[in-house]
Amino acid sequence: MKVAIIGAGSLGQSIAKGLLKNKVVSSLYLTKRNTKSINHFDLYDEVTITSDNEKAVKNSDILIFAVQPRHLKGILDKLKYKFKKDQIVISVITGFSLSKIETIIGMKHFIIRAMPNTAASVGQSMTCISANEKGKEKIELAKTIFNSLGQSMVIPEEQLQAATVICASGIAFWMRLIRATTQGAIQLGFEADEAHELAMQTCFGAATLLKESGNHPEAEIDRVTTPGGCTIEGLNEMEHQGLSSSLIKGINKSFDKINQIKN
Repeated sequence: MKVAIIGAGSLGQSIAKGLLKNKVVSSLYLTKRNTKSINHFDLYDEVTITSDNEKAVKNSDILIFAVQPRHLKGILDKLKYKFKKDQIVISVITGFSLSKIETIIGMKHFIIRAMPNTAASVGQSMTCISANEKGKEKIELAKTIFNSLGQSMVIPEEQLQAATVICASGIAFWMRLIRATTQGAIQLGFEADEAHELAMQTCFGAATLLKESGNHPEAEIDRVTTPGGCTIEGLNEMEHQGLSSSLIKGINKSFDKINQIKN
C-alpha cells in the first residue's frame, strides 16, 4: 500500500505512526512545508519526507489530506491535475464537505472523509468514515486502513461533525477526566506518578469491561455500588455537582462551535 499524508501535523503524524507500527504501508510519503519537525520519521526505510506535494502524489495510491481547513482548497487546486483516476483521496479535515471537495477536483474521483483521533498513533483511534458515490467503491479499503489504527465506523456524512466532537475532541474530554481523577488521588495521599497510573489503568479497565461484557454502564455501576457505601456516596456528590450535565453541555458546546466553522 503506497500512502501519502499531505500535511504531517499532529494528526497526520499520529496516522503515520499507526500505519508504520502496524506495517500496512510499503511506501509512506510525509509532506510538510517545514520538514524539520518530521525528520525523526527518517528512521523508517519506507518513509520519504518532503515539502513537495506533487512528488508525494505522483508516487502514492492513497492520498490522505491532513492540512488545516483554510489551506485545503489551495492545495487541491494545485494538485488536482496531478491526480490519477485510480487514486483514493481521503480528507481528515474538519468541516470540509465531500461536495466541496468534489467541486474542486470533480466527482469522478474516489473521495472519502474520515475523522480519526490522535490515539491512531497507538492503534486505538475511533474513526468515522463517509464517502461520495464514487468513493463508496473503496470504502472497504478505507476501513482496512483505519482499522489498522484502531476501529472504524461508516456513518452518513451529516453525522461527521458530531462524530468529530465525540471521538476527536473526546480524547481531550477523557484526558481531563483522567487528570481530575489523578488530582483526587494525589489529594488522598498518593505520589503523582502513582496517582497517574491508578487513574489511567482504572479508566482503561472500565472501557475494556464495557467492550468485553457488552453491558450498559449502569449495569457495571450497580455491580460496584452497595447501599450506604462509599461508591454511591461519591457518585451522588458528583451528580449533585453536575458531572453528567456538565459533560453533556460541553459536548453540545463543542458541536455548536464546530458547526460555526463548517465549510
